[in-house]
Amino acid sequence: MTHRWLGLVWLASFVLIAIPATITAQEQSVKPGINDSFNDPDVDSLVSRMESEDRAIYKYRHAIVAALGLEPGMDAADVGSGTGFITLLMAREVGSDGKVYAEDIAQEPLDFIAKRATEQGIANLETVLGTHRSTNLKPASVDLLLACDTYHHFEYPDDMLASIRQALRREGRFVVIDFERVNGVTDDHYLEHVRAGKGTFTDELRDAGFELEKDIPLMKGQYFLVFRKR
Repeated sequence: MTHRWLGLVWLASFVLIAIPATITAQEQSVKPGINDSFNDPDVDSLVSRMESEDRAIYKYRHAIVAALGLEPGMDAADVGSGTGFITLLMAREVGSDGKVYAEDIAQEPLDFIAKRATEQGIANLETVLGTHRSTNLKPASVDLLLACDTYHHFEYPDDMLASIRQALRREGRFVVIDFERVNGVTDDHYLEHVRAGKGTFTDELRDAGFELEKDIPLMKGQYFLVFRKR
């Protein structure tokens, strides 16, 4: 009996010691410093950089929104919304019965998007200040979530994907638009800037509880992937 009692005490002590270590463990950044320029951005510079016809997602913005398959009454979110040129188009697609959330990690671009929405008479757009680890969107609040040229900026992909999965409704879709990363083909800038290629990102999403539904060919050098919650 004595040995059994001592064994139980030892086991209980081990559990009490182990639990705090598990709780406090946090995912480490997979690309430290990649978002430094977005923490306190100059909005004018951001507009000049992001809204150029030389940038594929700006040039194809209308085609991108059309391919999302949004319908009136849907709720959607643009994670890493930047200057909002896609977010505002999304808001028009879902109409007055739907809502679109512009999410970003800095307040300045969100204020800029809100001002644009007011000027354009768009009343169904709401801004959400997120963090590097969470979108801060409410659970089961959206039917579709877009990460356009944004996924490779997720410093903590496990945390962010958990947040995205929580924000999506049961049949919700997660659309990822990002850069191809192929040695000998992709520009050196993107090879250095983008931490991994399409296959790695797809594996990360599968591990996080998503399944690939569509791979839509739309832009050269970039892919358009549609995932559903599994």
